Amino acid sequence: MAEVLLQRKFQVRGLDFDKAGDTSAEVKAILTDVGLDPDVVLRAGVISFEAEMNVVMYAVRATLILTLTEEALSIVVDDEGPGIPDIEMAMQEGYSTASDEMREMGFGYGMGLPNIKKNSDEFVLESQIGRGTRLCSMIELDSR
Repeated sequence: MAEVLLQRKFQVRGLDFDKAGDTSAEVKAILTDVGLDPDVVLRAGVISFEAEMNVVMYAVRATLILTLTEEALSIVVDDEGPGIPDIEMAMQEGYSTASDEMREMGFGYGMGLPNIKKNSDEFVLESQIGRGTRLCSMIELDSR
C-alpha cells in the first residue's frame, strides 16, 4: 500500500449555494501548493467541483476526502442523500433531475457525473436509495 503524503477531509452542505465551489477551490489550491502537474490539478478541480455541486444540489451533506500518494490522487465523496435510482441513466450526458430553480441558477445540465468519469483514471459510483451515494475517483500520477 502506498504511503499517504497528504490527506484532507472537507464537509460539504446540501443546498448551500453561497459556498458552492469553495471546497473545489481549496482542493485546487492545495494541489497547486504541493507542486502537482497543472493537468492533474485541473482534472482534480473538475472532479471535486462536479461532485461538490451534486452534493449541494441533491444531498443533505457529504464528506469529501482528498488523498495524495506518490502514485495517485484520490477523491472520495460520501453523501447523505436520496441516492441515485438509475446510475446508468445518471451517467448519460445531458440527463438531469435538476429542478427548474436549479436550472435557473445555471446548474443541472447533466454533465457532472460524465465529467467526473472523463477526468478520472478510475471511477466507481455506488448508491443506495434513501441512504446516499459514494463516489470514488482516482487520477494516476506520472512518476517519471
